[in-house]
Amino acid sequence: MRLADLAQLVRAPAALSVPGDILAGAAAAGRPLSGPTLGVMGSSVCLYWSGMALNDYADATIDAVERPERPVPSGRVPRSTALAVAGALTAAGLGLAAASGGRRGLLAALPLTGVIWAYDLKLKSTPAGAAAMASARTLDVLAGALAAAGPGGTGRALLRGAAPAALVGAHTYTLSALSRHEISGAPARVPASTLAAATTTALATALPAVRTAIASARAGAAAPSPGRTAATQRYLGSRPTTRSAVTRAAVVGAGALAYLGTYGTAQLRALREPSGENVRRAVGAGILGFLPLQTALTARSGATVAAAALGVAHPLARRLARRVSPT
Repeated sequence: MRLADLAQLVRAPAALSVPGDILAGAAAAGRPLSGPTLGVMGSSVCLYWSGMALNDYADATIDAVERPERPVPSGRVPRSTALAVAGALTAAGLGLAAASGGRRGLLAALPLTGVIWAYDLKLKSTPAGAAAMASARTLDVLAGALAAAGPGGTGRALLRGAAPAALVGAHTYTLSALSRHEISGAPARVPASTLAAATTTALATALPAVRTAIASARAGAAAPSPGRTAATQRYLGSRPTTRSAVTRAAVVGAGALAYLGTYGTAQLRALREPSGENVRRAVGAGILGFLPLQTALTARSGATVAAAALGVAHPLARRLARRVSPT
């Protein structure tokens, strides 16, 4: 088996969409970059790749008809090897989670692993498939929040990570709904509904940062005034400065616009002509669209430098996707 076949089996470039889940969750919990966070990123990438390999193992018969160019039906990767790769990557992912986060790391990784295997082996073709895939990405963001939690702060970290997890989960649900129609095309109502959901997701991501920037500009970062009460001064002191709030809003807005500009545009094309090819392109754009969405969510939590670095990965992922399909 060639390395290129293995890369295609696990959709290697698509894994660039995974660390941002962890980063968004960790930023929401207050510690975007730490040793445990980096370890959980590695764990999640391994689990993502394991899911891709397991998907090709489970779908070998279907792919022989619908996507015969895939590594398993084409004979480039034996089906048993795909299962072995999935098992090895699962073990690696769980091992990294335990090594980097101990029991807390496994608290996130074990449910995520269960959802991945259940989705690929049973749930994918059922009505629960889209919800299962959305729950996997939701758990991935929460894994990042747990990795950033301090001693005794598990509940608080999960609470802070809930909003970005829900938004990433909503995006994933739209992707799963579209992916059911990659071969035969979709009724126009499908890309219409997913486009509406994606637009709502972008607005829900960006508006809080915009409101904060406007409020900070109005309140100002003025020096303490004798006329202000102590309570008012504490309130103003707890808010981000006007410059930082505007910078944060700019990065969030850029991420949200990039998200809609790529994923939204692809869905609009599928809405106008809902062929299998256009739907498949929309799914590919949506997989890579995780990156700008994660960029916006990470910046919204205040980690603008980390968010900007994540945003740079989006054009890189798009270039790599021209060589190895993310779908």
